[in-house]
Amino acid sequence: MSKELIGLLGIILLFVFLVARMWIGVAMTLIGMIGIMIIRGQTQALNVLGTQPFITANNYSLTVIPMFILMGLVISESRMGSDLFTTANAFLGHHRGGLASATTVASGILGAITGSHMAGTIIMSKIALPEMKRYHYSDELACGSVAGAAPLAIIIPPSIPMIMYGIIADENIGRLFISGIIPGIMLVILDVVFISILTRIHPDYGPAEERTPWKDRFKSFKTVWPIVILFILVLGGIYGGWFTVTESGAIGAAAAVLIGVLSRRLTWKKIVKCLVNTALLTGTILLLMIGTNIFTTFITYSKVPAFLANAVVSSGLPVGVIIVLVAIMYIILGMFMPDNPMIMLTVPILYPIMVTTLHLNGTWFGLFVVLMTALGSITPPVGMVVFLLAGLSKVDVRKIFKGVIPFIAGLILVIVLISLFPEIVLWLPNLM
Repeated sequence: MSKELIGLLGIILLFVFLVARMWIGVAMTLIGMIGIMIIRGQTQALNVLGTQPFITANNYSLTVIPMFILMGLVISESRMGSDLFTTANAFLGHHRGGLASATTVASGILGAITGSHMAGTIIMSKIALPEMKRYHYSDELACGSVAGAAPLAIIIPPSIPMIMYGIIADENIGRLFISGIIPGIMLVILDVVFISILTRIHPDYGPAEERTPWKDRFKSFKTVWPIVILFILVLGGIYGGWFTVTESGAIGAAAAVLIGVLSRRLTWKKIVKCLVNTALLTGTILLLMIGTNIFTTFITYSKVPAFLANAVVSSGLPVGVIIVLVAIMYIILGMFMPDNPMIMLTVPILYPIMVTTLHLNGTWFGLFVVLMTALGSITPPVGMVVFLLAGLSKVDVRKIFKGVIPFIAGLILVIVLISLFPEIVLWLPNLM
């Protein structure tokens, strides 16, 4: 049996294990060890098992992960998301669908400091859904706007999936962060436009509320200054070259804790809770990374990436067609897998093909991958964000999928635009 065939069988077996709901870190480690044992022997397999966990944990780049996780958890506990929604609602709430538009804008800004669409979904479901129900919004628009805006958290930096891609592909994480700003802003604008169109067609979906006086609108800005400070510290520091991505995460986390304490919204009990959850989430990601590296070592030994790269080159397919095929693959995977495992599984195989062989820009491909994982998180039949929101809101999942369709269309449009015009992604990073 050839090495390439063993590698392909290993990939197929991994999908079988995932369908059987085996934890992906364990599945990758098990298949990787067996595959290395078959190709290189038992001694090499044990060497990999003995060295890869240390090599993975000893990677300095991974220290950025707990920093941004801690910052997002502190923001969640200190109710900064509520202030954002209040301010956005003061300016947009008097329009049809204004509360849904305010949810989108608040989610976009919140995404600039949390990096997790699951966290964003939980925060906005607690803040925005009760308000939209109070004003008799339809379940489709209310839940659709929360779920549809959730992917902004992993598109607008900082983004945990971007960090994972940067570590695996050895791409500059700062450039990846900056690359998501323009596409993220485009998506916010498109979502607001689609909400406006939808509520003109169906006025009962999102009735307008009372107009907020201009005095109260400007007064609401006083509550969002912590978000502005964190945004400038994190992204301004990276873009201006004042400090590294890891340093920006540490400064952002420390600033979030300080702001929470000074505003008396963050108690010692909440700080301990944030630290414990940060340790648990970081440990989960670290174990996932260890399994990914063992599996990647097996795939490298099997020469599957080189085999697939040669197959792509010899096929003579245009680059655009290959990008479409990769996009379809991500849509299918996104129906069943969360974003981080999907990135860890696919990037080691696709990066050599898309960047090394086809000479696509590594930063552009990173954002493309993140956009595709974001799309998968809200796409039927198993959009992870949609099912999370269904559990939180007690709304039928079919209504949420119906409501999220316009937001899926907006995300697809952004993906098409960055594919046709890569400079949308690369312009800001190239100015760094």
